[in-house]
Amino acid sequence: MIRVVLPAHLRHLADVVGEVQLELDGPATQRGVLDALEARFPALRGTMRDGETGHRRPFIRFFAGEEDLSHEGPDAPLPEAVVGGTEVFYVVGAIAGG
Repeated sequence: MIRVVLPAHLRHLADVVGEVQLELDGPATQRGVLDALEARFPALRGTMRDGETGHRRPFIRFFAGEEDLSHEGPDAPLPEAVVGGTEVFYVVGAIAGG
């Protein structure tokens, strides 16, 4: 089981409260998590990654524990703690401006 925490604006869009728990059919990767999220919550399609290229949106980041996974490849395996459900996979909306 993968535990995912979405930023407030995406939780609102998906109409969820708190963390989301996912069972993946395929490998435990960022792509697998995003595929499962978008399948379960179609309103999230195109919000975290570009619908055509599949690339992460510039102001979306992925974290597990204190590790920034944003620059990992989409098919890189997730940390064992995330796969085992002891750590949460965080989707974070970056903040910019000054």
